[in-house]
Amino acid sequence: MTDTQDPNYDSELDEALANAEAGLDSGPADDLGPLDAMIAERDQWKDRAMRAAAEADNVKRRTETQMNDARAFAIQRFAKDLLGVADNLERALMAAPKDADAGEAGLVTGLELTQKSLLQAFETNGLKRVAPGPGEAFDPHLHQAMMEQPSAEVPGGSILVTMQAGYELFGRTVRPAMVVVAAKGSGPQGGNPYGAAPGANGGAFDGKA
Repeated sequence: MTDTQDPNYDSELDEALANAEAGLDSGPADDLGPLDAMIAERDQWKDRAMRAAAEADNVKRRTETQMNDARAFAIQRFAKDLLGVADNLERALMAAPKDADAGEAGLVTGLELTQKSLLQAFETNGLKRVAPGPGEAFDPHLHQAMMEQPSAEVPGGSILVTMQAGYELFGRTVRPAMVVVAAKGSGPQGGNPYGAAPGANGGAFDGKA
C-alpha cells in the first residue's frame, strides 16, 4: 500500500465484497422460484387426479350396489308368490303315509323330486331356504320366535323346532323362519348344555383331566 492510497479504500472494498456475497446468496433462491411453482402445481394436479380416481371407484361401487338391489327387488315379489308353492309341497310330503303302497310311493317320490327341483331353482336365482335344526343359535335377523318351551335336549335360547321354513334373497330376509325356542334353563341336567355337572351321581371331579 502506498502513502497516496485513498484512506476510504478499505471500507469501500469491504462494502463491495458484502454486496457481492449478498447477491450470491439471493441469486439461487430467486432462480428456484419458478421450479417451486411448477412442483406446487404438479402436486395440485396429482391430488386432483387421486381424488377423481377415488370418486370413480365410489361411483362404480354405488352403481353395482344399486344394480344388485334392483335385481333383487325385481324378483322379490315373484319369489314370495312361489313360497306358497314350496310350503304346500312340504305339507304334502309331511302328510304322506310312511307305509304307502306302490302307487302312493310313486306319488311321494314325485313330490320329493318336484320339491328338490323347486329348491334348486330357488338357489340358482339367489333364494335360499332357511330351516334351522334343533340346537342351532337363534338369529333374530333370520328367525321369528313363535313360542318358548322347556327342553331337556337343547340349551335355553337355542332353536328347538322349526315350524315353517324361511327364505332369504341375496342375503336379505324375504320371510323369517318360524321357530320354537327353548326356554331359559333348558338343556341336559337342568340347563347345563355340556352334560352332567362335575361330581354328579357320586362321580369325583378330576381337575387334572
